[in-house]
Formats: sequence, structure tokens, C-alpha cells
Amino acid sequence: MTDILTERTSGRVPDYWYGLPHGYLPLDLDPPVEKLTALVNHLLGLPEEARNQAERVLRLYAGVVTALNSHDVQGCAIGLHPDDEGGFAQSVLTFSTVPASGVNAALALADLAVTAAEDPEKDVQPLELPCGTGFLAVETRSVVAPGRPPEEDGTLPEEPVWQGTIAVTGPGMSDIVVVQLVTPALELADDYRDVLLGVGHTVSFIDPSLAEKADGAGDTGPGAAADTSKNPFG
Repeated sequence: MTDILTERTSGRVPDYWYGLPHGYLPLDLDPPVEKLTALVNHLLGLPEEARNQAERVLRLYAGVVTALNSHDVQGCAIGLHPDDEGGFAQSVLTFSTVPASGVNAALALADLAVTAAEDPEKDVQPLELPCGTGFLAVETRSVVAPGRPPEEDGTLPEEPVWQGTIAVTGPGMSDIVVVQLVTPALELADDYRDVLLGVGHTVSFIDPSLAEKADGAGDTGPGAAADTSKNPFG
């Protein structure tokens, strides 16, 4: 079972909905002031050693939220899953939209797919999802390693990550929804690809509550809202 989450930007009605698989914790990108105040007060009451560690975590959280908001990310979830070595594999799921700028969203999506396919480092394939037509692009690239100090020459250390991106739009949509999964666990790339595809199959441009009403009314015909909210994770 997954949780159905909603994208809310500036308090407006959600444009799309999606599900999260087990092991992913949603990150609050717009924490209320009261919550932050409570966290700070709790931090100040901790013993010095624990307070220093908690302060680092809080600063990391603040930095991540600031960075994600600066890139107009509307949803984020952190994944932790046991690996074969007794540790945990980490991954990050993000959800955002790309405006079509007055152009037909399907045409803009096709243009994005062509641009992605021209990159020799990316593997691009078309997708037919329950919510509409899209594409999947995967690549391995280098990013700045978080939490590691600079090298002696001042350069920031990097690490390779696997990155998968799904871009999709639907009938009547003016935006392109982008779902992205990033993980440093390169050996689990195939597994995370399946996770990303599963998440892509949960994306819906129809309110899931309408699907529940349709189920209750026995509306299971073609195009019914119930068909758009089937859960690939069980």
C-alpha cells in the first residue's frame, strides 16, 4: 500500500497526485513556523553532544529545503532501504512541473524527449502511463558529495549517482510533470528503475477521491477516474 500525496503550490488546488512506495519518507518543503520553533526549542534543551549533532541535521534539512525550493520542487521524499551489505541504500524522489509556455504540452514534451535523446550519456525510451504519454531518461553522472570536506586544492569531492527521470503530461494539461529519482547505489540501478516506473504509474491528473466515489457508484467503464489511481505497489 502506498500513500497518495498531493502537490500543493501556494495553497492552490493540486494539479496532480502521486503515490509513494514503502521506505520513502515525505520531506516537508514548507514547514510551518510553529514546527520550526518547536524543533529549535527541543534542540536547545538537548545535552551539548546531542545538541551539536541535532544542529547539524537541522542545518542540513534547512539547506536541502532551500535548495529544492529554489528549483521549484513541489514534492520530495527520502528513501532508505536495506542493502546486501547490512547497511542502507539511500535515494531521493522529487516531483516538479515544467510549464509549456503557451505551447501544447504534448509538443513541448516531445521536444524535451528529443533533446534528452541527443545526449549520448542518456538512455531514453517512450512511456505509456495510465495518466498519459511520457518518456523515461536514465543516466549515471557525477555530483558534489554531500557532507564531505573540500580537497586540499579547494575542489569539492564528487561521487557518481544513478539518475532516472520520467516526464509526462495528460489531456488538457498545460504543464509537464517531472518525477526524478537519484541514488548513489549504482549497483541497484535496475531496482531503482523499477521503483521509478512504479511511481510513474501512480501519477494522476484526477483527484483520487473522485476515483473512490466512482468505485462506490460502480463507474468502472473506460476513462473512469478509478482506472487512473491503481496502485502498482499493492
